[in-house]
Amino acid sequence: MKKSAPVSGSSGFTSGYPTGADARGAVTAAVAAAKADGKKVLIDFGANWCGNCKAADRVFATSGVGALLDASYHVVKVDIGSQDSSAFDLLRDYCSGEGAYKMPVLVVLDGNGKVVTETHSTGNPELTETGLGAFLRKWA
Repeated sequence: MKKSAPVSGSSGFTSGYPTGADARGAVTAAVAAAKADGKKVLIDFGANWCGNCKAADRVFATSGVGALLDASYHVVKVDIGSQDSSAFDLLRDYCSGEGAYKMPVLVVLDGNGKVVTETHSTGNPELTETGLGAFLRKWA
């Protein structure tokens, strides 16, 4: 039985990517919570060994960006670094198109589970407080 992937909102940001978690279940729970409270869902697809993902985690954990995440998003972190086919299936559900995925892949969903934006096709914002902060504020 897969453990549930952490979903953060009011509980704060969790760094790293949970291996073997039920990511699809966590996204479903986050969408239901977003529908109830009007927040968005941020799905962060990445890997524990990914340097860019670690850089994004450091920014997400800062007080300013962390407060923005808590106020506006339910965050689900999905490990695509372990080659779990179900994680890649979930990623492909939200990101169409060709080419390799540049991690982290950030997907914003509304309270109905519809994609608002995803960075596979738009490109990642700068992995700084200014860059990620502007990205999160734009889609909040």
